[in-house]
Amino acid sequence: MRLKLFHIDAFTSRVFRGNPAAVCPLEKWPDEALMQAIAAENNLSETAFFAPDGEEFRIRWFTPTTEIDLCGHATLASAWVLYEERGYKGERIVFRSRTDRLEVTRERDRMVLNFPARPPKKVDAPTGLGVGLGLKPKAVLAARDFLCVFENEQQVCDLKPDFAALKNLDRMVIVTARGKDCDFVSRFFAPGHGVDEDPVTGSAHCTLVPYWAHELGKKKLHAIQVSRRGGELFCEHVKDRVKMAGQAVKYLEGTIEVPEHPQ
Repeated sequence: MRLKLFHIDAFTSRVFRGNPAAVCPLEKWPDEALMQAIAAENNLSETAFFAPDGEEFRIRWFTPTTEIDLCGHATLASAWVLYEERGYKGERIVFRSRTDRLEVTRERDRMVLNFPARPPKKVDAPTGLGVGLGLKPKAVLAARDFLCVFENEQQVCDLKPDFAALKNLDRMVIVTARGKDCDFVSRFFAPGHGVDEDPVTGSAHCTLVPYWAHELGKKKLHAIQVSRRGGELFCEHVKDRVKMAGQAVKYLEGTIEVPEHPQ
């Protein structure tokens, strides 16, 4: 079986920055085991697969080790492929995952994701969280992921996590603080899903944006993920939704040869 594959750097305008995602456009769905094997072979934080479903598209995302429920940067990358490589002309792209309806529109040189908000609530921090981060946060909240709030941007940048300790937690981990040159900064750790540190995490901003919108008293927010590669997001909190705008750029385009049924 021959499948088209794109390697797209998302939430950036330059290659080697932002978050790399693999994108495989499909005409029909292969076995789940094959999609997981392709994602493992790609060895990027996420590989997205999408296929047409009437006027909409079904989408699924895989890390090197597991399927996940929501991914921002690989959705942005998939939309870029549809707009730039497949000539999509519609007013908006609608992706349907197993759990959510996601929209993408294009505004000048940016694409805008419209995702469900996941506001966090305060929780008691598990013992392994502070140990894994190497520094106790000033506040711990949670939605899908733990949200760990620190005093300042430098603390977030200087964290050197113990990924073996974080792997034992039952959630992925967002760390965040107010930014010096933006509204807030963040990093994201998911060693339990085969990704020690994700470079730019759109899904994490479904939690970060409602949190910081409340804390800062503003709806529109400028965010920077201060990973080694770095990424920039222009966000807005709109009722029970989060909008995230960013750019993307193609690094690689090719064809992969795979068996229909991996052994």
